[in-house]
Amino acid sequence: MRYILNCTQMQQCDANTMDRYGVPSAVLMERAALAAVEEIECRYPEYTARILLACGVGNNGGDGLAMARLLKLKGYPVTVLFPGKEEKCSVEAARQLGIVRRYGISIVSELTEDRYDILVDAVFGIGLTRDICGTYKTVIEKLNRMSGFKLAVDIPSGISADNGAVMGIAFEADMTVTFGFAKTGQMLYPGARFCGELVVKDIGIDEYSLFDIQPGIRILEIKDLALLPARQADSNKGTYGKLLIFAGSFNMAGAAAFSARAAYRTGAGLVKIVTDVSNREIIQTLVPEAILATYDAATDMESFIGEQTGWADAVVLGPGLGCSRQARELVHCVLQKTEVPCLVDADGLNILSGHKDWLTDAKAELILTPHLGEMSRLTEKPVSEIKNNILSVAQQFARRYDVIAVLKDARTVTALPDGQTFINTTGNHGMATAGAGDVLTGMIGALLGQRIPAATAAPLGVMIHGMAGDAAAKEVGKASLMASDLIEGIPDILAGQKS
Repeated sequence: MRYILNCTQMQQCDANTMDRYGVPSAVLMERAALAAVEEIECRYPEYTARILLACGVGNNGGDGLAMARLLKLKGYPVTVLFPGKEEKCSVEAARQLGIVRRYGISIVSELTEDRYDILVDAVFGIGLTRDICGTYKTVIEKLNRMSGFKLAVDIPSGISADNGAVMGIAFEADMTVTFGFAKTGQMLYPGARFCGELVVKDIGIDEYSLFDIQPGIRILEIKDLALLPARQADSNKGTYGKLLIFAGSFNMAGAAAFSARAAYRTGAGLVKIVTDVSNREIIQTLVPEAILATYDAATDMESFIGEQTGWADAVVLGPGLGCSRQARELVHCVLQKTEVPCLVDADGLNILSGHKDWLTDAKAELILTPHLGEMSRLTEKPVSEIKNNILSVAQQFARRYDVIAVLKDARTVTALPDGQTFINTTGNHGMATAGAGDVLTGMIGALLGQRIPAATAAPLGVMIHGMAGDAAAKEVGKASLMASDLIEGIPDILAGQKS
């Protein structure tokens, strides 16, 4: 698990390292330059690659200027593009510019038609607060059109470090070498796309530099699979939890089957599906391991649900449920009677969008897993606004309704009521397929059933879901990936689970 910092937090970390520990700014700049040069040297070890470094007047430009000297000393043919005004240089950038001149490195103020093997962007760093325009916009447009390997120093110029937004224009990097911590804007789209491969390098700014900073955003890593409970030799199916899934409507059994199969693959001991009676035969065929309870139009829903919820260690509510009158009654009754952790998805969310007071009246700890469209209905905000502010929308919703909000997108965000937030970086675009959300629902439900706290089960389930998607994509390709492939990818991820 690692911290992700926004612009203000990272700048404070820099200041803490310099002011509290006494590490000079020039030392940090030298280490940043060395770290970026190391990545270039790994990929172009023959020292013949022609390199252009576009440098701005701030400390990001200073990093690039220091790189120019180091690269020249290694023997690379180096040219510096410096389109700014020297009198506007920061103290460190001015010092580095003077050093570059004394080493006789070529400095130009305009791009020529020369060809370069490597293009380095050191124009703007994480502190950019306004759209890029004028000369710098022209420079970045030209750099983007040029061929060659493109490397961004710390962050691609034009990308907001806070939310990944493009500020007028942005450098399109093949690789970004960032320092100390990854930045929020590098994790979220479109910023993540402009970063290319992201490499986080140690330059002497780490968790010791946080002091009073309390990062609210984290990313789970493969090593966090250790959060899964160990399997016990002396155990039975009840040991691994009883998951109750309310899913499926008249002749619509697919979502229920996906959720149940995914739950079993994620280690659930017992899964009971509660569904419309019309789905009995197909459910028994698709998931013979599942227990089945059915209802019809004549069922007394309140007493029926009361009988079911007392059995469970965790509840899933909503996949393929429909939005009929009976479905609305079912959702209301489940939320009234359930006292174990409960995940609400799909049609459960669509029903809740018209009855948000049911959220505040619920007894259970709730996890909601909306995609952008479902969150739009829940918040009455346009999808475009949610996508552009995915962190804040998820955080505000979680806080307002005291729920865990799993807002699904290319980079799914899991927000806890206390403000702690996780950004998921696993998965791929092949998972944009019908049924993938039902698989995630079953996976998180299984973790809840195994008594993993909801605040851990939600982000952990999202990470494993993405990892399963990556494993499946290796087998069938991204374009051909189906929800059933995701389920088959789960064992590849859990094969090394503690036992």
